[in-house]
Amino acid sequence: MSFTDKLLKWFDQYGRKDLPWQQNPTPYRVWVSEIMLQQTQVVTVIHYYQAFMHTFPDVLTLANADQDSVLQHWAGLGYYSRARNLHYAARQVRDDHAGNIPSTLDGLMSLKGIGRSTAGAILSLAYQQSQAVLDGNVKRVLSRYHAIEGWPGHSAVQKKLWELATHHLPVNLPKQRNADYTQAIMDLGATVCSRSKPDCQSCPLLADCKALRQGNPDAYPSPKPRKKIPSRSALMLLLVNHNNQVLIEKRPPTGIWGGLWSLPQFDNYEDCALWYQKQFAVSMPDADKLPPFVHTFSHFRLQVQPLKIDLANTHYSPNAKGIMEAGDFLWYNSKTNFSGGFPAPIKKLFKRIHL
Repeated sequence: MSFTDKLLKWFDQYGRKDLPWQQNPTPYRVWVSEIMLQQTQVVTVIHYYQAFMHTFPDVLTLANADQDSVLQHWAGLGYYSRARNLHYAARQVRDDHAGNIPSTLDGLMSLKGIGRSTAGAILSLAYQQSQAVLDGNVKRVLSRYHAIEGWPGHSAVQKKLWELATHHLPVNLPKQRNADYTQAIMDLGATVCSRSKPDCQSCPLLADCKALRQGNPDAYPSPKPRKKIPSRSALMLLLVNHNNQVLIEKRPPTGIWGGLWSLPQFDNYEDCALWYQKQFAVSMPDADKLPPFVHTFSHFRLQVQPLKIDLANTHYSPNAKGIMEAGDFLWYNSKTNFSGGFPAPIKKLFKRIHL
């Protein structure tokens, strides 16, 4: 029995078939799930996916939505460029493809945020085409089965894995089996051939797995070369006015937390004090230091010191001009509906201080 036949037989008995995006797997529904599942586990994605699809049930609804609403539904999932790209790509579908999601590899890859593997997954799972995918789970299965040495991020290793992913595609089978095969190899990596402590004895491929024969499946794939994560420090200013509202600022559209709402952030105390002086025309009063927190991004660690100032105890006038003339600032009241999204650590901070 071939690699593909063994995998499909295993999938028929053990594969996952009740995930939300597997029900009515339209190109749009599959696309959203694939973007959410990038660097995020299934158990985390399910709730976000269901809420997102409830608000944005089709590509035109998403395309016509404002970015704040999209980011609000993404808040907490992280890697916010995924949401911004998804929103932009939905508008590409609306404007350049008459609202129809492309059904070719090149067409899908012309959309912002869709690479070869995501395009292959959409074509296979939604259009039932024979297309290779190479997400993290598939890389792990193929690296172990063929004992492919080297980190999959290196171009030569990735090229080899794409060749193998294409080689194992089903041939001369009903069209629906293309989708089953793609789901099967992803499921195998997620549930059996896991990153640590793989359940090799439950694997349908164990008889021919080269890594298992060598006795070291955990050694594949080779880990990414370690690089020390740098640390940065920042101050966040928590200004509370007479109405117990907090001043929030919309972050730039790109960069960390792009397009989300956060607290005014500064590199150091001097910058913070200068900003305050400019906005309120008075010197910044002494601020209360709240417990600091650390948030780790993929490429650096941010150490944050929140500073709280209760403006009711200062000479600040609630009718003062300045910051409220800028569209990127507003006074936030947690008891009213707010269409914007907050980064997870800011939501936690607000909860901690009972806002």
